[in-house]
Amino acid sequence: MKYRRLGHTDLDVPLLGFGAAPLGGEYGTIDPAEGERAVHYAIDHGITFFDTAPYYGRTLSEERLGKALAGRRHEVMIATKCSRYGLDDFDFSAKRVEESIDESLGRLQTDYVDLFQIHDIEFGDLKQVIEEALPAARRVQQAGKARYIGITGLQLKPLRRMAEAAPVDTILSYARYNLMVRDLDELMTPFAKQHGIGLINASPLHLRILTPSGAPEWHPALPEVKEMGRQVVELCERRGKPAPKVALRFCLDHPYVSTTLVGLATVDQVRQNLEILNESTDIDLLSEIDELVRPVMNQIWPSGRPENHDYN
Repeated sequence: MKYRRLGHTDLDVPLLGFGAAPLGGEYGTIDPAEGERAVHYAIDHGITFFDTAPYYGRTLSEERLGKALAGRRHEVMIATKCSRYGLDDFDFSAKRVEESIDESLGRLQTDYVDLFQIHDIEFGDLKQVIEEALPAARRVQQAGKARYIGITGLQLKPLRRMAEAAPVDTILSYARYNLMVRDLDELMTPFAKQHGIGLINASPLHLRILTPSGAPEWHPALPEVKEMGRQVVELCERRGKPAPKVALRFCLDHPYVSTTLVGLATVDQVRQNLEILNESTDIDLLSEIDELVRPVMNQIWPSGRPENHDYN
């Protein structure tokens, strides 16, 4: 496993991070015992950064992760979140932020987290997030309950506006750097690098579009994006390279992103993703994919309040 410093923090995180949403059954039922084995297998093989949230499984992800990490807390870094608690349940008030960390610490069976993030900020009033949520998160940090604080979301422009208005240690974005979307490098990476903000990338498979099974029914992308994803998968298959491996390897090669999160819930999933660390990048195949996806490159869907959308 290779590690990178997370921005200006003192956290050295693995290139491959453990996305713990599946532990909470967020994408389907799992075997909790197998999920626990997956956590242990990941730690044993150098995956030491775990990202969870109260929203994932409606607290179940945190509970299961906390149970799995019992006795091994000192070996890992834990990131969790606040302010999102259900599909349409958001609360960016200072009071709720400070309550949320105590609830999360109880479920995670620890007295601190390494990273405390305000979840999906584009669903909030950015003024409230800046004036209430972020100062509350800093108080959580000052109380020793979190080592660092960050913000997360799909929409990059509000994430940047937030970081310009109030300093943050990390920014987590999803579905904005992969084989089909690259605008992270236009809208965020130069700014983050300039200010020493750690970047975390999630959804390297574009919320499952870049898998043989294709986009799930709930996927918000346009039909032409989903169809192009299917064509990318077929192209990779013709070249004898599974599309998920090609997609993840591409993300791992980003020169500034510190860690790429992959949702994991079984030992086999962890093992398969670890194998990608030792595979080389097929430059010719990437060139073919770039040409193929050019008509839909950087097409992203709206999320959150209309005034917070990147592309109106």
